[in-house]
Amino acid sequence: MYIDTHCHLNFKDFKDDYKDVAARALSNEVEMIVVGSEIKTSSRSVSLSKEFEQGVYSAIGLHPIHLQDILIKNDNENGKYEFRSKKEEYREDDYLNLVKSGGKKIVAIGEIGLDYYHIEGDSEKKVDEVKKLQQDVFYKQLELAQKVNLPVIIHCREAHDDLFAILKDFYSRNSFKKEWGVIHCFSGNLDQAKKYWDLGLLTSFTGLITFVKQWDSLIEQAPLEKIMIETDSPYLSPTPFRGQRNEPLYVKEVAKRIAEIKKMDISIVKKEIFNTSKKFFNI
Repeated sequence: MYIDTHCHLNFKDFKDDYKDVAARALSNEVEMIVVGSEIKTSSRSVSLSKEFEQGVYSAIGLHPIHLQDILIKNDNENGKYEFRSKKEEYREDDYLNLVKSGGKKIVAIGEIGLDYYHIEGDSEKKVDEVKKLQQDVFYKQLELAQKVNLPVIIHCREAHDDLFAILKDFYSRNSFKKEWGVIHCFSGNLDQAKKYWDLGLLTSFTGLITFVKQWDSLIEQAPLEKIMIETDSPYLSPTPFRGQRNEPLYVKEVAKRIAEIKKMDISIVKKEIFNTSKKFFNI
């Protein structure tokens, strides 16, 4: 069995065939966590997960890019996409109500975090104001996760130093009995990964590792129990599906690449990562 710990079947890219996509994955032993990015897609992730008796779960949260009304464009090895983010004011009660309505289908708060790559501002002061807003909302959602006893799925882009500082502070103020967060689509180096691991966090990898060698050494040295896998679909399609829409089924390619890098049998790798993910999300 596999778990795609981060996919977006709740996005418009899947509006016409999400049921078929999910069924295709489930019939091939791939479970999935559908991750929200603001209140609308978070609500959609909950309702979508309820359509399936088993194997489909939900995460809810406010992504940092939705703290501004900006145009998001990408055209590189991460994929080609363009959309406009809609500014949302974080209201804890909205997400608490979702937790209550979602019940056991909701397994995490996320995706939340910091994104300094996608910031618009006509002055250094304006940029700093947006960064401060991101930091404040991130911390509030960490507190929400503690309140409802759920782990967090963390987004980080060009903000590792500030992210680590916030997480270290939060870790020092709370008591955790097990891993309590995961850095999704991990983009840092080995030293940064070790710092996150020391705080009780995990690191998750996407299809990027199937065609970018940047993280080979990190993965080779990483304890397998500190790793999870994901697609971040519809983005980041792995080899051999580059140029196509990504989907949860393709998480198998990520596991396969980790096995190759670590020179381990794929059956061992997928079992260990599956067990880690099940324990982390309490499913």
